[in-house]
Amino acid sequence: MATKRILIIDDEADIREATKLCLEVAAGWEILTASSGIEGIQTAASEPLDAILLDVMMPDMDGLTTFEKLQANPKTQNIPVILLTAKAQPAEQRQFTQLAVTAVITKPYDPLTIASYIAEVLN
Repeated sequence: MATKRILIIDDEADIREATKLCLEVAAGWEILTASSGIEGIQTAASEPLDAILLDVMMPDMDGLTTFEKLQANPKTQNIPVILLTAKAQPAEQRQFTQLAVTAVITKPYDPLTIASYIAEVLN
């Protein structure tokens, strides 16, 4: 697996760190993190990235608003975005499908398979 640079945007530090660790250990990828949508947008605009893992439920700016802002910026609009969400209701899943997101991962996810799932989605 080629080394990928992934940005995790999640307001929960433990989820951010656990996901970062999973991807570093399982896939050997370089992981950047941001604790808010605003910080994530700034990082995405200034760093070359292969993908963004974006939490949907965040204070201040939620994941969907963050996604819209990433899509509106020419520097970040082509970065694949994978939503991380605890919301798995059919109506919400349909809403996510209508967005141009690359994939949706439902929390809690399996830490042992998340890296291979992301690799599969990106290839």
